[in-house]
Amino acid sequence: MTTFTNIIGDETPLIEVDASKRLSKIDPMTYGGFTEHMGRCIYGGIYDPDSPLADANGFRKDVLSALRELDIPVIRYPGGNFVATYHWQDGIGPRDQRPKRPELAWLGTETNQFGTDEFMTWLDVLSEGKPGGARVEPYLCLNFGTGTLDEALAWVEYCNGTRDTHYANLRRANGHPEPYRVKYWALGNECWGPWQVEQMTKEDYAKKAAQWAKALRLLDPDICLILCGQDGTASWDYYVLQECVQWADMHSIHVYTASGDHLKNVTAPLTAERAIQITASLIDLARIEKNIPPTKPRTRICFDEWNVWDPVRAPGDKGAEEKYTLSDALAVAVWLNVFVRQSRYIGMANIAQTVNVISPLMTTTGGVLKQATWWPLLLFSRYMRGTTVAAHVRTATYSGTTQPAWLENISTEEGGIPWLDVSACLGDDGYVSLAVVNMSETEDFATELRGVVGKDDVTTYTVTGPGVAAVNVEGKEEVGLVEGKWEGEGTYTFPKHTFTMLRWKS
Repeated sequence: MTTFTNIIGDETPLIEVDASKRLSKIDPMTYGGFTEHMGRCIYGGIYDPDSPLADANGFRKDVLSALRELDIPVIRYPGGNFVATYHWQDGIGPRDQRPKRPELAWLGTETNQFGTDEFMTWLDVLSEGKPGGARVEPYLCLNFGTGTLDEALAWVEYCNGTRDTHYANLRRANGHPEPYRVKYWALGNECWGPWQVEQMTKEDYAKKAAQWAKALRLLDPDICLILCGQDGTASWDYYVLQECVQWADMHSIHVYTASGDHLKNVTAPLTAERAIQITASLIDLARIEKNIPPTKPRTRICFDEWNVWDPVRAPGDKGAEEKYTLSDALAVAVWLNVFVRQSRYIGMANIAQTVNVISPLMTTTGGVLKQATWWPLLLFSRYMRGTTVAAHVRTATYSGTTQPAWLENISTEEGGIPWLDVSACLGDDGYVSLAVVNMSETEDFATELRGVVGKDDVTTYTVTGPGVAAVNVEGKEEVGLVEGKWEGEGTYTFPKHTFTMLRWKS
């Protein structure tokens, strides 16, 4: 949690960190990924058997190497909108017998050359080198469009079954004797959306979700079920939680932000902060009204699609390949600050997506390109773990227009949007990490840092570029990471349009 006060007169900007005030654990699942059968995410992204850079499984080794740098804890699959017409049995068994199908979400053809078993194998390879036998957890989304409950039960049995039963035996026959132990299962994706195959009303969805949840838990009581929410601020979220909170371990919400105007772009992720707070209140309200006993753990928020994405400049049916700017990188850093500040409510978050499709990582024929948004994601996933700690910011504010407009209404009542967007945490290694986004395109801020001064070994990381429109493209990378040291004395200057992380031993 970060508190804020506006500057009065000629006061110096201030950031105060108190590592002794430990507020809430940051769930490791906050730094999850998402791979959908869309554009070049799967085919030509993680799976590219014709590439000289692929391993014996057809997996791109350069992609695996890059993703290991992020220490991703969980990856969502296979969608996304794609899942509403996906039938998982099309993607198992001998590849030469798998059917090609019309794909209705992104208007392509699905070859089914990559399916459940390939995804699980890819996760095993991605998990190589993790300490203590840890793995990247699979998170599967069930087809609530053209799928059936019988089909969903069969998929859970195929993945998790241990008995002498049909689908567990089918998995064994396909060369996988041990169960996959898939814990996380989503009850559909964006079922409220008019773009969905078999869009639902909130009443129809809630009834179906409750019935499916009951059956799925009878088959496997240990699974974690995730409701399909909207954006956390909608009547859909209210109604679905009222009807299904007793069945839900998590409630998913989706938000994308983007604007061609830098300040609208970099402030827009703050809408997610209010969405999280509203959703958390709706969860509490549902638990109160449904008399959920305190012995049942609180339903948490699964923010399983988030990112900067403008579907006009990067249409989904054209592959959604964004060219991310420094402004977008700063927006991603604000997004991640939001998750750290609101960590008490977040059970999982998944950036959409992991490679090529609205992604920080792009593949080329010769290797991978790390876009501008890669750098804040890397720093957060490495260092912003452990426990959120108290921080206070005193700074001048932005009081201009926002996108969406309702953010301006709220921020005006709260004194404006701080130019310095801040979160802080204490890692299990005893290091404090302070994350600061200077949103201003024109002004550096010399800032008094309390709780840091006197530390003689402060490491600094700065994501920067020549301007907010700077991009990384093949052969010309304008946005990068600069590492340095600070003696911990006097004020620290946060340069214009930068993301800075400072780390010191508590």
